[in-house]
Amino acid sequence: MSEEVVVLRNPGAGKGRHRGSLPSVLERLAAAGRPVRVLEAGSAEQAEAACRRAVAEGAGALVAIGGDGTVHLAQQAVAGTGVPLGVIPAGTGNDFANSAGLPVDLFAAADAVAAALRESRTRALDLARLTTPDGQIRWFGAVLAAGFDAIVNERGNRMRWPRGPIRYDIAVLLELARLRARRYQVTVDGQERELDAILLAVGNTPRYGGGMRICPDADPTDGLLDMVWAEPVPRTTLIRIKPRVYSGTHVTHPKVRSLRARSITLATDDIVCYADGERICPLPITVEAVPGAVSLLA
Repeated sequence: MSEEVVVLRNPGAGKGRHRGSLPSVLERLAAAGRPVRVLEAGSAEQAEAACRRAVAEGAGALVAIGGDGTVHLAQQAVAGTGVPLGVIPAGTGNDFANSAGLPVDLFAAADAVAAALRESRTRALDLARLTTPDGQIRWFGAVLAAGFDAIVNERGNRMRWPRGPIRYDIAVLLELARLRARRYQVTVDGQERELDAILLAVGNTPRYGGGMRICPDADPTDGLLDMVWAEPVPRTTLIRIKPRVYSGTHVTHPKVRSLRARSITLATDDIVCYADGERICPLPITVEAVPGAVSLLA
C-alpha cells in the first residue's frame, strides 16, 4: 500500500457553495506530509469506478469531499479493504458525518483528516451490506428507506417539473393523497414474519434526509441494524408523527415499532429502496450489518 492520499470530490455538493474551497482543503490535507491526488470523474458511475481502481492499485487512503452521496460512492471502494476513509462534509445533509461525530465545518474536517493521517489514527465503524435480487452488493453507512420516504423519493426523481427541491414537497402531497400501507415479508435473523407498514427504514446510523433521526438508537459500533416502522395509520396521524422524526421522539408513538438484528430481508410490491439517499433497486433486498467494515480517519 502506498502513502498516496486519493481524493474524491463533488464540486456540486451543497449546491456548489464550497466549489472554490478545494485548493485550501487540498493544502490542509497535504499538511499530513503525504502525496495527494484528486480523482477525475464526470459521473457517479465514473467516480465509483475511479475509487475502486485507486484502492485496487494500493492507495493509502481515500478522502471523500461532498455530501452523503459522495461518501456512499467512496464506501463502495473501501468497505472491507482496510483502506482508511476520510470524510470532509460539503453537502446539504451530511447525515453520515454527523452520525459519526465528525466535524461539520469544511476546514475543521480537513484538519482533522490530516491529523489522523499524520498519526495513522482510525476508528472502526460498521457498514450495512445490501444484496440485490441479482446478487449485486452495495454498502451504506447511514439509513435505508423502504417505505413512504422511498416512495416520495421515487416520485420526486421522476418529476421533470418543477425543478429544484420543491418538487419533493409536491411529491409528498401527491403520495399522501394516495397513502396506503404495504404488507412486507420480513426475515429477521432467520425468522420469517409479515407486517403492515407505511413508513419503514433500516439504519446503521440514526439519521437520514438531512437530520431526521429515523432510527434514533442506531449505533454504528454495535454490529446490529435498527429497523423502525410505522404501522397503518390515517394520513392525519402520519402528518403528526413525521415532524417528530427530527428529534427521534416518533419511536414513542404507539403505532411506531422497532427491532434490532444482524440480518434483515425485506420484500413487498412496488417499492424502490434508497440508501444514503441514493436509488438502489426495487425490493426484495437483504441487509446485513458488517462490524468494522470501514476504517474512518478520525
